[in-house]
Amino acid sequence: MKLKLDTFKRHVMVMIFMLAIWVSLWCLSGALARKKLDNPTSGAVLWLGCLVGPIGVWARWYLARLNGQGLGKKGSLKWLPIGTLLANFLAACLMAALATISKAVNTKRCTIILSGVQFGFLGCLSTVSTFVAEVYAMRQSGHPGRALSYAILTILPSFAAGTLIYSIPVWTKHYN
Repeated sequence: MKLKLDTFKRHVMVMIFMLAIWVSLWCLSGALARKKLDNPTSGAVLWLGCLVGPIGVWARWYLARLNGQGLGKKGSLKWLPIGTLLANFLAACLMAALATISKAVNTKRCTIILSGVQFGFLGCLSTVSTFVAEVYAMRQSGHPGRALSYAILTILPSFAAGTLIYSIPVWTKHYN
């Protein structure tokens, strides 16, 4: 049996088939997540993570397109993977914000939903493996200063912003 995708019509047919599979799996995940939320368990976090994870993957892919573009009209700092840096910074900030919301609302259902978003969406948005590979590549290419600068520009602002986003509301509102 020969399966060739040598025509536009066949490409469209395969894409429609794959889209139908994807939609049915997404609907199944949504239905199972809803059922699990009626009886909150840790399995609900996994289902919600699977449901929102693809959105994080898409956002990560979109931000990765910024890598190598540089900053400003002149495109300075082209060596800086700005897309990866933004993805990790945004994930850290959103993770802290959702943790703060979880503390403020303080219900089991809210904690499960927010944990699912953190696990799925933010887990797919952030990328430690790409960050480490980029730092390693910069070091190996004879630019250890760039590698160190990139690591500092990623870790310190992410940590500082995440700490402030979480800590200030928790300290001022005295959440448990």
